[in-house]
Amino acid sequence: MTLLSELLTYNETFVKEKEYETYATTKLPDKKLVILTCMDTRLLELLPKSMNLKNGDVKMVRNAGAVITHPFGSVMRSLLVAVYELQADEVLIIGHYDCGMGAVNSESMISKMKNRGISDETIDTLGYSGINLHEWLKGFDDVSDSVKHTAELVRNHPLMDAKVPVHGLVIDPETGRLDLVSEGYVKA
Repeated sequence: MTLLSELLTYNETFVKEKEYETYATTKLPDKKLVILTCMDTRLLELLPKSMNLKNGDVKMVRNAGAVITHPFGSVMRSLLVAVYELQADEVLIIGHYDCGMGAVNSESMISKMKNRGISDETIDTLGYSGINLHEWLKGFDDVSDSVKHTAELVRNHPLMDAKVPVHGLVIDPETGRLDLVSEGYVKA
């Protein structure tokens, strides 16, 4: 049985036995909050539990490193949709210690891409098109600095409501302890 088959078989039972009823909520976040955090597997259940959040409390956006690589990309668009369309009144940027993005090396990743069949021609074409893969794929040196930078980018975005507090935190993926990096209630 493939992984997909296994997931679909489980899902069929999940729906048939109405297990979804436990998770019923609306599309609007009860706590009027949107969180941008990392896609790290350790945070899937730990992060909400560490903050006493339940299904329906927040909008959750996940990507590698909780980093916004482009101010007009899909991550920023998701935060703006949460604020303007889904009634989120605050934003949390939550990175974590021991983040894989801190170890990302663009040279190594490009080499792995090539090993999986991405051609030199494709890599070169992207470069000729103005896409700097090394810049786009690079990680960060310090998670607190990265979170602070992302929070500032969101806070100062020309389309973000200036009255919306944007906070930056770092979570310990072993204990769930949250460290405040940037408080959005304080205007700089």
